[in-house]
Amino acid sequence: MNKGSVLILGARSDMARAVAHKFAADGHPIQLAARQTDSLADDVSDLSLRHGVPVTAHEFDALDTDGHAAFLDGLPELPDIAICAVGYMGDQAENERDAAAAALVMRSNFEAPALILAALANRFEARGWGTLVGISSVAGDRGRATNYVYGAAKAGFTAFLSGLRNRLAKKGVHVITVLPGFVATKMTAGMDLPGPLTAAPEEVADAIEKAVRKGRNILYVRPVWWLVMMIIRNIPEWLFKRLSL
Repeated sequence: MNKGSVLILGARSDMARAVAHKFAADGHPIQLAARQTDSLADDVSDLSLRHGVPVTAHEFDALDTDGHAAFLDGLPELPDIAICAVGYMGDQAENERDAAAAALVMRSNFEAPALILAALANRFEARGWGTLVGISSVAGDRGRATNYVYGAAKAGFTAFLSGLRNRLAKKGVHVITVLPGFVATKMTAGMDLPGPLTAAPEEVADAIEKAVRKGRNILYVRPVWWLVMMIIRNIPEWLFKRLSL
């Protein structure tokens, strides 16, 4: 049985690499998209040799939103599944001082991912099938002092995915929102992460593959995050302002 091709946007991150291996191991052809595709040469070789599937690499700058259409036109085929792992955490203190730094975080986590998935959504809708996966964040469930610029961008992306899912529900196109929580990656290296709330990239990849296969809508990679964020969302504002979260 032929497996549908999988496009991975932002393919150089630890999570994206784990996702690529998970779907390749299941027999899916893989399209890797990121800036500086020369840096993906080892990934292309490893994936194709280890899993025996076609793997291609494609130059993609998510922030170059005017170039999204040309990027999609240049793919060998329109994928069956597209997974957007584009994102940039930035530094909250810097974001508070520097508008350009804050704008980069907002564009990287909301504008760019939303617009590339919007372009894919239109093509999937015209074709009549496909699955779109957006990796958002629990940080978007409620604004907190420690990361509200990043959280605001992720909140926008989460809302966008919800609306896109609603729009495409009867069009043969499924949209999945992924909320990983803490993930042990190079981006979080050095941070003191709580073990029970922290997933490995491979755990995220396994959860995404299962969500695609089962047609899930919203995926908290570790289910405990649903409870944690429900509690945080329901803290009264007068009390929330007094907390350091």
